[in-house]
Amino acid sequence: MGSMRVNKVADRVKVVVAEMLDRRIKDPRLGFVTVTDVRVTGDTQHATVFYTVMGDAEELEGTAAALESAKGLIRSEVGKQLGMRHTPSLEFVRDAVPENARQIEDLLDRARERDARVAEKAAGAQYAGDPDPYKVKDVDDLDEADDLDSQE
Repeated sequence: MGSMRVNKVADRVKVVVAEMLDRRIKDPRLGFVTVTDVRVTGDTQHATVFYTVMGDAEELEGTAAALESAKGLIRSEVGKQLGMRHTPSLEFVRDAVPENARQIEDLLDRARERDARVAEKAAGAQYAGDPDPYKVKDVDDLDEADDLDSQE
């Protein structure tokens, strides 16, 4: 992690960018955008803004183009709000976490289905061997062993 200052700058950039997208950017290509995270380099010269968009591939592309065209306006507002000597450059990156989470959920669902099928098959199953798989000496063998011990 970074220093406290870098974390505060990242949090502030996240808030400013989210407010700008909500209130000031009126591009029709801009879809339903959520700013998920902002990472700022240690020297606060560059900020990477992660976002998610609800919609299909066309809306994703339109939103990416709208964010790219509004980057200058957003950066100038970030500079005003932060009051820093050097305003960090902004890079918008679509967050892959929702797709990864959906993929993991699909894998977990398939695993649950397979577990249910295995449990269903095992419900009426019996062991292949004897009911008591451990070797037990017969009572006759024990009597003979006692006889041998007594003869010695």
